[in-house]
Amino acid sequence: MLAAIAEGSSRIRGFLEGEDTRATAAVLAQLGVRIDVPSQGERVVHGVGLRGLRGSTQPLDCGNAGTGMRLLAGLLAGQAFDSALVGDPSLSRRPMRRVTDPLAHMGARIDTHEGMPPLRLHGGAALHGIHYRLPVASAQVKSALLLAGLYASGTTEVIEPHPTRDYTERMLAAFGWPIEFEPGRARLEGGHRLHATDIQVPADFSSAAFFLVAASIVQGSELRLPAVGLNARRTGLLQALRLMGADITVERRCEAGGEPVGDLVVRHAPLHGIELPEALVPDMIDEFPVLFVAAAAASGRTVIRGAAELRVKESDRIATMAAGLRRLGVAIEETPDGAVIDGGAIGPGTVESLADHRIAMSFAVAGLLVAGPVRINDCRHVATSFPGFRELANGCGFVLQDGG
Repeated sequence: MLAAIAEGSSRIRGFLEGEDTRATAAVLAQLGVRIDVPSQGERVVHGVGLRGLRGSTQPLDCGNAGTGMRLLAGLLAGQAFDSALVGDPSLSRRPMRRVTDPLAHMGARIDTHEGMPPLRLHGGAALHGIHYRLPVASAQVKSALLLAGLYASGTTEVIEPHPTRDYTERMLAAFGWPIEFEPGRARLEGGHRLHATDIQVPADFSSAAFFLVAASIVQGSELRLPAVGLNARRTGLLQALRLMGADITVERRCEAGGEPVGDLVVRHAPLHGIELPEALVPDMIDEFPVLFVAAAAASGRTVIRGAAELRVKESDRIATMAAGLRRLGVAIEETPDGAVIDGGAIGPGTVESLADHRIAMSFAVAGLLVAGPVRINDCRHVATSFPGFRELANGCGFVLQDGG
């Protein structure tokens, strides 16, 4: 998105060939941005400048990309043209007021369907900066407001109850926009310009998470995951697994694209239950489904609190993981903002993923400990975030097959 509204051409290496990223790229192309594909995992984005996007008479389809829709709402709130953001049935059930309400305070005019997509943004709104305290920590909301702030008069400042991932802040700085940020706070002024830059995207920690847990719980395992992004606001699961007794070390630390990266080396180790520190929750919000699996495989009890945000993801991830683990014989008590999981044997059975990519991959990890088949229904959205998951997983020792 930043490359699209920068001046000049940016080359992105390490581009994830997932459905979410491709959907976002397709929306930008629909808005008049030329994006070349010189090779797999690479994009050259020819920026059109801050005011160079062109409106489309057709809806902008975000597919299943919740991050894409929320960030695009911020990007498009200050444009001169009208836009309509739509998504698939799953995305169309996700709440958007947490983004549209603060954008409205900035002067944006956005219509929703009872607080959910589609989003209809009215062009020509004169945005002004605001000082906004997020009621719930959310990197998506923060990023949407910062993107809108590029088009706003005055200063936009976002204060968080807990620090969240700071990719947007780091990337804005990399593209030359003056921005002040520290954990839990970001501040910028409108009226500047973005300048093209080349970006090397580190390997994705959320994708690595499935293999970190898999190698931790399967006896005799050892895996090296090279050049994984280790942004401190993203690696809460790494800290949680270490508290549970996991054997994970970091080697060859360096920086790529302004982000800390390193090789993660994980070896099997007996895990034990913990009371998860709530301070870790914002830094691992996407990794909770596979943490549930780690807790089910651990000895003793794991208590998770402060994670109510999981109920408004692609599925209600607390309810979906609890229902699936019960079907596999795991003792789990669902709470409003988390769960209590008593680790023990995991058995065969059939579970529902509700088309949630992270749920499906997490139950694939659980199946590694089962003496019998685990059937995971409705896995069609795995490619949303992790194309090639099955092939890579099977190459590491999983036995994943199409169920027909």
